[in-house]
Amino acid sequence: MARHFFVPADSIANGRATLPAELANHIGTVLRLSKGDEIILLDGNGSHYRCTIEQLDKRAGNALIIEQWLTQEQTLPTRLIQALPKGDKLEMILQKGTELGITRFSPVWSERSIPAPPSPREEKKLLRWRRIVAEAARQSRRPILPNCDSPLPLHEALTDCDAELKLMLWEDGSNPLREILQKQPPRDVALLVGPEGGFSSQEADLAKGHGFIPVHLGSRILRTETAGFAVSAVLQYLYGDFGTR
Repeated sequence: MARHFFVPADSIANGRATLPAELANHIGTVLRLSKGDEIILLDGNGSHYRCTIEQLDKRAGNALIIEQWLTQEQTLPTRLIQALPKGDKLEMILQKGTELGITRFSPVWSERSIPAPPSPREEKKLLRWRRIVAEAARQSRRPILPNCDSPLPLHEALTDCDAELKLMLWEDGSNPLREILQKQPPRDVALLVGPEGGFSSQEADLAKGHGFIPVHLGSRILRTETAGFAVSAVLQYLYGDFGTR
C-alpha cells in the first residue's frame, strides 16, 4: 500500500507535486523510497493525489500525479479551546485529539495557565504543534488536516467562537453532559477545557456570557489532557463518524 503524506496545497501544479526538503529527506533517507515508487499526497483539504516519484534528494523532490480524487470527512466539526497545560501535555492533546476527529485546536492562556505569555520561541513551538497534528492526521488516514491556531488570551478565543453548540467542561454549577445533548446533530461544536487548576469563577462567567454551557461527566474529575478526549469521543459517536466506514 502506498504511503500517505500531507503537502502544502500550493506545491501541486501542472500535474506535478513539489516535495518540501524535510519531506523529501524523510521519504528518501528514512523510508528508503526512490524514483518510480508510488506515494499518496494529500493537500489537507480533501484532495488525494496518487503519484510516482520522479526526483528525490535531501533538498527537495518532485512527483508525477497519475490519479486524483476528493474525499470528505463525516466527522462532526469540533473546535477544542484548550487552556495551555503544563509541560508538553498539549502535544499529546494535539496528537490524540486529531485521531479522535477534532477539526480545530485553539490553545489559550487563562488565569491559571502555567506557560508564560508569548516569547520569540512561540513560532517554533507552533510549527512543532502543527507538525504533530499533520503526522497524527497522516497516521489516522484523515483526509482533512485540522487547524492549529496560535495561542490567544481566553477572552479573544471566546469572542471569536461562533459554534452552534458551546460546551464548557466545568464541575461547579454545571449540568450532566447527557442532559444537554440533543438528538438532532448540531452544525458544529466548541469544547472549552481549563488548565490543571481549572477556570476561575470570573472566567467561567465570561464563557457563559459568550454562550458556553457548563457541563460535567459525572462524579470523576478528569485531567485537563483527558477531558477533551472523553467528550470528543461521545460527540463523534452520537453525531460524527464513529461507527461509519
